Amino acid sequence: MLTWPSTQVLNIAQKQVLSKLPVVESAAFDSHANEHDARCHPDTRVALREDIVRWAEDPQGECIFWLNGMAGTGKSTISRTIAQSFALQGNLGGSFFFKRGERDRGGAARLFTTIAAQLVAKEPDLAVHVQAAIDNDPAVASKALRDQFEHLILTPLGRLKECIGSVKRIVLVIDALDECEQDDDIKAIIHLLSRAKTLRSVWLRAFVTSRPELPIRLGFSRIRGEYQDLVLHDIPKPIIEYDIAAFLNFRLAEIRDNYNKLSHDEQQLPSGWPGPLAIQALVQMAVPLFIFAATVCRFIEDPGWPDPATQLAKVLEYQSMTQQSEIDKLDATYRPVLDRLLTCSETVKRSLLDEFRTVVGSIVLLAEPLSIRSLARLLHIHENVVVCRLRPLHSVLNVPASVESPVRMFHLSFRDFLIDPAKCETNPFWVDEKASHEKIAASCIKLLDSHLKEDICNLRMPGTPHKGVEPAVINSHFPAEVQYACRYWVYHLQQSYARITEIHPIFSFLKRHLLHWLEALSLLGKVSEGIAMLRSLQALIS
Repeated sequence: MLTWPSTQVLNIAQKQVLSKLPVVESAAFDSHANEHDARCHPDTRVALREDIVRWAEDPQGECIFWLNGMAGTGKSTISRTIAQSFALQGNLGGSFFFKRGERDRGGAARLFTTIAAQLVAKEPDLAVHVQAAIDNDPAVASKALRDQFEHLILTPLGRLKECIGSVKRIVLVIDALDECEQDDDIKAIIHLLSRAKTLRSVWLRAFVTSRPELPIRLGFSRIRGEYQDLVLHDIPKPIIEYDIAAFLNFRLAEIRDNYNKLSHDEQQLPSGWPGPLAIQALVQMAVPLFIFAATVCRFIEDPGWPDPATQLAKVLEYQSMTQQSEIDKLDATYRPVLDRLLTCSETVKRSLLDEFRTVVGSIVLLAEPLSIRSLARLLHIHENVVVCRLRPLHSVLNVPASVESPVRMFHLSFRDFLIDPAKCETNPFWVDEKASHEKIAASCIKLLDSHLKEDICNLRMPGTPHKGVEPAVINSHFPAEVQYACRYWVYHLQQSYARITEIHPIFSFLKRHLLHWLEALSLLGKVSEGIAMLRSLQALIS
């Protein structure tokens, strides 16, 4: 397979033009945000990875490979591994990992601009053609997805052979397409990617993963015969069992060895721990959900709980729960972690569950992640409450050591588990999605009500554009939680489906602070978001 040598260095003019392409840096497979996310163990998914490579290298292959599977079957891990493999070969054109709950990664607005920028970074000869598209229409980066794809990706790639004189193979990796917010965008993306077949100067391939949700299925039904697909959870059970067993053997041996290095001789785990019977039991509990195996290993490894053997025994108590359906397996994935929180009196339990729903319920519903400190300030609770509630949850949430770094979910299935309306009576940790959104919206309004004021940055020059204000000045007057409240209080209000009447607190807030809020959005460079939010508010009120 031909690689992508860099034939020239971008000149200053090209860099200036390409800087106008809005990108989501955290969406790339190798971004800092994804640095510690899992890749496939070398002994797992071997046949599947070989199939994907064969598809990418086949000149007669379909332009899209759709890997679909239910929540927790390991799609994103496979995507990261595939992206890394193609990057090492020099054939990765770009990657975009959608992620619900992280605003720029949850929508399609910057998908094609991000990929266009990555393509130019790989092949500088594209820059002149992308530059021409931007010169021809300076607003192309904010146009419809069709226009972005046509002018920033398809047309420049179509002209590439004129520069390099040979055909190249390029692979794009798009993960978790089902986490894109707008159903119509999902269908449009699938249709646009299928147009790669019209290219003659390059062989463009798109590797796409998703859950088999309705908008995805509808999108692919419209390009029938133009894609290759594989259903991850339909892979023969023995293969899945082998892969999960290989992962568990590796991770549990690693946990055992790390634990023994820090333990006295009498406390050490035996060299054969946990043994084939325990591995087999865990495999049967997990199949086909890799997320079960990954979460269980983090739970067993968590130093905040007793020793690994005790933790493993706790997990195995849930074997009966996994013998029914994949949904029950999801319960068995998270209940061992959460049920440990309830070993207390009824009075303490009620208080703990209330705090859990406030803290963790907010984390799984935020439009983008916040740090412990910012979350506490947004919710008007003490920082120690957030720290205490998160301390035992390191196996399901990525909780950084610093209170200034964002807290993230390891996997979206944790959110699914908490807000599933079918479990409102049976799951003591159930989070009422609509009520929680309404509480977050109210917290945002309360924070803004006490923070917003005229000329908040003391500029004494009304109308100063945000580019004329030092970022340090803006950040000093708009800490992360205030920026979040400015940008997302309307979003949470929408998601709450609350009735907005003339006596609603929103009206009194807007009477006092509408202009202050719009000024704040201007200073944050989010005027366009403000216009969209005003339209949304008008729809809610009317």
